[in-house]
Amino acid sequence: MLGHFLSATSAVSALSVTMRPFTSTISLVEARRRLDAAAAPIARTECVSLPAAAGRVAAADVSSPIDVPPFARSAMDGYAVIAADTRGASRATPVRLRIVERLYTGRMPKTAIARGECSEIATALPVGADAVIMVEETAKEGDEGVQMFATVPPGQHIGRRGADIAAGAVVVRKGDLLNPGRIGALAAIGQPDVEVYAQPRVAILSTGNEVVEPGQRLEPGQIFDVNRFTLAAVVAAHGGVPEPHHPAHDTLAALTQALDECADADIVVFSGGSSVGERDLIVDLIAARGEMVFHGIAVKPGKPTAFAKVAGKPFFGMPGNPTSCLSNSYVLLVPFLRAIARLPVLPERVVRVPLGRRIASPANRHQFYTVRLEGGAAFPAFKGSGDITSLSQADGYIEIPADQSVIEPGTVVEVTLF
Repeated sequence: MLGHFLSATSAVSALSVTMRPFTSTISLVEARRRLDAAAAPIARTECVSLPAAAGRVAAADVSSPIDVPPFARSAMDGYAVIAADTRGASRATPVRLRIVERLYTGRMPKTAIARGECSEIATALPVGADAVIMVEETAKEGDEGVQMFATVPPGQHIGRRGADIAAGAVVVRKGDLLNPGRIGALAAIGQPDVEVYAQPRVAILSTGNEVVEPGQRLEPGQIFDVNRFTLAAVVAAHGGVPEPHHPAHDTLAALTQALDECADADIVVFSGGSSVGERDLIVDLIAARGEMVFHGIAVKPGKPTAFAKVAGKPFFGMPGNPTSCLSNSYVLLVPFLRAIARLPVLPERVVRVPLGRRIASPANRHQFYTVRLEGGAAFPAFKGSGDITSLSQADGYIEIPADQSVIEPGTVVEVTLF
């Protein structure tokens, strides 16, 4: 548990809350390396019903208790025959067989097939039959006869018992992502539920005296909480369970209480209060109760992002500006969360297009620059770190390395799509 970050407000009353510059800004590569090292996959498991299992990760091997199919069956609607009886059959020289049984779905055969006989069939194969001829290659002759217009080899259009899944075969392995195909395989063996890894619970909280929830009256100097909702959407889309909390004021007592209220979460994500202002107290709280892994990354937007371990649990301190917060949630939080949730690495969707307008980038900072796609080219969408439309009106982003300051129009860029 995160536990009580501070046993009492007095425990941190002496902490410095004066203006402090970043003293240990690290590269994006180093930040990712430290996050990778800190990502411990979740160990908790739970049993969920099959309808709820899509997108989850199997926590144990699942073996089939039955053969699938559980009986020999036809792969086509038609007639179960003895293949040798169709030898030489064609449109010009049809072979006539006698129908001894009509088998509809859900019915098992009662009559075996002998030479010169057949059964009209939809699923289960009768004893004696070794092939199925499609109905399109036949024509009924009276009530009990049928003409065969094709020669069929033994085994044609027959699914043998256990041909798909043999009893005892492993259908799903521990660590498998339960995609639609694996869900179907579990259903095929009659599995009503499955053991999966629990989804990480992610506590989400915005800080700041000016932050209020949507739906409340907006007083002068206040803004609506954006980050709580964007972060919750990101978490839900990448294997986590978002647990949003009400905004916390910028006081030691309020932040202490907020952190304590997040004690049961697997990951804690605060936004705001991780910069260098005189009221940025989160860094002080972490210093008192945890271990700062990094604070400050040479990226734009999102330089003041922090990551810490508090009582052994991961803690993200995201920037308060909406674009910075959401951008770094894509770049840093998503890979970390997916690793905790045991989900596979998210494949990037990238398109290569020419740049439609010149872009300048600050020196020595790796920039994630949002763009919109229009007319086969990429145009700048970034306005500022505090403008959510920098992302809401963008289709993706380009990465500008720290050693590059300008990209000219016409340059082919790689756009990573959201």
